[in-house]
Amino acid sequence: MNETDGNHIDNTDIAENTDSEIDMVEFIRSEVPDFQIYEYSYEDGAYFFSGTPANDPKDIIKRLWTPLYVMGYGTQMVYELGEHILVVAPIEEKPERIRWNVVLATITVFTTMFFGSIFFGVDPISHPEQIITGAPFTLAIMFVLGSHEMGHYIVAKLHGMKTSLPYFIPFIGIGTMGAIIKHRGPIPSRTALFDVGIAGPIVGLVASIIVTAIGLSLPPVDIVPQDGFLYYKLSLPVLFTFIASFVGGMNNEMIIHPVAFAGWVGMLVTALNLIPAGQLDGGHIMRAMLGPRAAYISAVVPFVLLSMSLFIYFVMQQNGSMWLFWGLFISLFAVAGHPEPLEDSDYLNRSRMVLGILMFLAGLLCITLIPIQV
Repeated sequence: MNETDGNHIDNTDIAENTDSEIDMVEFIRSEVPDFQIYEYSYEDGAYFFSGTPANDPKDIIKRLWTPLYVMGYGTQMVYELGEHILVVAPIEEKPERIRWNVVLATITVFTTMFFGSIFFGVDPISHPEQIITGAPFTLAIMFVLGSHEMGHYIVAKLHGMKTSLPYFIPFIGIGTMGAIIKHRGPIPSRTALFDVGIAGPIVGLVASIIVTAIGLSLPPVDIVPQDGFLYYKLSLPVLFTFIASFVGGMNNEMIIHPVAFAGWVGMLVTALNLIPAGQLDGGHIMRAMLGPRAAYISAVVPFVLLSMSLFIYFVMQQNGSMWLFWGLFISLFAVAGHPEPLEDSDYLNRSRMVLGILMFLAGLLCITLIPIQV
């Protein structure tokens, strides 16, 4: 079935079309009048509109995505055999596969418990039955990192975005490198980008504060120093020492409880995620706040971090490898750029702008120039 001129549909076409099909044709015409439809078809619940876009085809998708998503449809523009075809098809909600989420989370529970038991003074290799000793650290670190990612996940779902459950990353050192979630499909608007980007740091920071307070209220671990042991010397950020002053205080030589260490890690992760570059949380927030102009900040940040690394190495005579790594790592983010929201012309309201500024300031309270030494 097709339309052969601008306004005429013959009697045969009318007989074959359902009311919903006619409504969709009129809906597309009203939403994107600059897409001049000269033919359309309907197959298996999907609509195919052949037409000529007067402007950038991407602009048509931007304007259609949100209203069609609300109606239960997805849309895309394809270019085949010299013509533009707008495809509007029902969204098929596929069951989320969580096998790898479960597998990685299970492995991370084991690795964090392994290293957590070491933090409690246990040798899990010689005494594997005592690995359960590290369970408090596992619960604390999984709560902190999981809260961060679930903040992203829940807010993304509220904005109608397709996203995965957290993938935990097992690693040596403390047992994990954190967790990530994967977003699929477009970002509806700058407001959605901001809300999703800032939700993780806010929830993660609250979880870190709770865990830090609990950990500092617990007695320090009594470990007898032994040859061959590696000790982490922590530089405490302002927020951590502020919490310690209320809970009971601490001195620089004490070995803090592993649960408090989990809170410290959460603060460090929050601060690093808030670096305003690329597709880090800070990059999302800055992109939502400043629009395309955020690219200039994203391009400068790697040089700032690399300069910090050189300053720490050659002026302070300390280990600046962390900032060297992040400077090089973020350079890749800056080169890749940031995905453009579908609705990129809207500006954030004042409350969100203020919240974004406060969040960046909170990140500064969670970091030190040399966070950790071995």
